[in-house]
Amino acid sequence: MRLYTFFRSSASFRVRIALNHKGLKYEHAGVSLPKGEHLESGYKSLNPQGLVPALEDGGRLLTQSLAIMEYLDEAHPGPKLLPADPADRAYVRAFSQIIACEIHPLNNLRTRKYISKTYKLDEEGVNSWYRHWIAEGFQMMEGFVAQEKEHGKQVFRDQVTMADCCLVPQVFNALLYKCDMKPYPAVMRIHEACMKQDAFIRAQPSNQPDAT
Repeated sequence: MRLYTFFRSSASFRVRIALNHKGLKYEHAGVSLPKGEHLESGYKSLNPQGLVPALEDGGRLLTQSLAIMEYLDEAHPGPKLLPADPADRAYVRAFSQIIACEIHPLNNLRTRKYISKTYKLDEEGVNSWYRHWIAEGFQMMEGFVAQEKEHGKQVFRDQVTMADCCLVPQVFNALLYKCDMKPYPAVMRIHEACMKQDAFIRAQPSNQPDAT
């Protein structure tokens, strides 16, 4: 397997955790987003979306982090990233989508560059935008786990799932932008439990070959 990734990409971070947790070896292929390598013809001929991550496996290219993680769970052995029960799977997917669908699209690099240029926002203006959507999204996550009462050490009881793979990178990003995390104690306890595990430690940005 070859993973096209960027060390600070939270979507790539998710997939690195999943690969590590399942014990799957892969070749690292760095794609620099700040340098625009994802938009160059060579990469776009491989992945027309011009996004990371992308995973080559078995002669096929897989894209979109949640789809890649579900593929890994179905196609490869190792600890499962989704529970067996349909309702439990829906719970894990719902938590994952709060991050991947509600928070991430509003705060990713493309969006931040666009609002900065279009609305003439300085760095603090962009950061204020970022923190606003982090607060809304993390309130959703905190309320979700409190309502569902399915969390333990991890988002789903004591089992590492796709939800944890999504949670940790989003917390990393929130901390990078100096967001106040005190209002989200349950989410932060889960994050702390995750970061004691090897799969998460090895996947973090500072441990990647392309880290600068």
